[in-house]
Amino acid sequence: MTDNGDTRGAEGRGGTGDATATGPLAGLKVLELGSLIAGPFCGRLLADFGATVVKIEPPEGDALRTWSLVTEHGSLWSMVQSRNKQSITADLRTDEGRALVKAMAADCDVLIENFRPGRMEQWGLGYDDLQEANPGLIMVRISGFGQTGPSRDKPGFGNIAEAMGGIRFVTGWPDRPPVRIGLSLADSIAALYGTIGTLMALHERRASGLGQVVDVALTEGVFSLLEAILPEYGFDGRTRQRTGNTLNGAAPSNVYITADDGHLAIGANGDSIFRRLAVAMERPELADDVRFCSNQARRDNVRELDELIATWVRGLPLASAKAALDGVDVPAGPVYSIADIVSDLQYQARDMIVEVPDERMGTILMPGIVPRLDRTPGSIRWAGPELGRHNDEIKGQLDLLTGAEETPT
Repeated sequence: MTDNGDTRGAEGRGGTGDATATGPLAGLKVLELGSLIAGPFCGRLLADFGATVVKIEPPEGDALRTWSLVTEHGSLWSMVQSRNKQSITADLRTDEGRALVKAMAADCDVLIENFRPGRMEQWGLGYDDLQEANPGLIMVRISGFGQTGPSRDKPGFGNIAEAMGGIRFVTGWPDRPPVRIGLSLADSIAALYGTIGTLMALHERRASGLGQVVDVALTEGVFSLLEAILPEYGFDGRTRQRTGNTLNGAAPSNVYITADDGHLAIGANGDSIFRRLAVAMERPELADDVRFCSNQARRDNVRELDELIATWVRGLPLASAKAALDGVDVPAGPVYSIADIVSDLQYQARDMIVEVPDERMGTILMPGIVPRLDRTPGSIRWAGPELGRHNDEIKGQLDLLTGAEETPT
């Protein structure tokens, strides 16, 4: 494991919030509203690369503070999601809370929110309201269905977006119901698009001096990943179906069970790679077999081919099968658990398993920074702070703090 490989500001990684932000976004001021996954993940990505991100939470805290594994010190997921951020509390249903947001938005570059469309306008915090005082403000708005259209007012969580965005329909086996992916994929995709949109808007602002709205719908983020499914439907009306672990457009690509009950993923869907796989299987003649000599032929005969590969893999322990494939440069890898990832030398060498000091927990394991920038890398400066940790500091600066007794710490 690693200490992130970048010791700049290490004294702040324990949760004090006093580390000097470095990275390509240093100096960027971000105000984060909303809760749970998509909006806060977008804020985390910006914070990882040096942006000053102030997270405004309701007095009871972001709901994520009670999700996943919750220790006596709080939710571990929340500590990862809010890393490198400052936390203050405000009730946006009150005049004081809304005044705080307006004052901070007047002096920030980016505001991130993931409320249901129309909620910010109801509070007098819509883009038109905030842009009057800050024409260069970029507002990232993440919602289930987007800011326009007949479904804009409907609630939309990641589960719904994955279902209505098309990915759930093609995930799983044809004889079983659609399968849910074990992570909040739709929210994460939306956060990535929110981050990309922010960077594009910042680039354009250099020329125009003006901000704009970045409108991200969870459903559309999922839909955008559907590869050729839409043009296939437009071409002849076909609707792609679930195919289990096989790859729809190329073969072979599947997960196979080894002699020691491991699971080995193999991708040999290029002609030259398949020829090398046939050599590893000691069946070189398969590469010239009319059933398997081209990708189209292998797709047409994928069940028979998979049976041949599965039989070969089933006769070997996982380590031996992988070694045989590595020896001829066939892409292959075991299905990893989190324990496998933590012990993997490649993840360690790339600083992806980061041990972050924290004054409450001692240390917390967190995933490292993606992507890697060689000259201006991101950094993990501290774990997500306690609720309202920076109330006095930030609200005091704005002269909006009316009394310490109203400030949760």
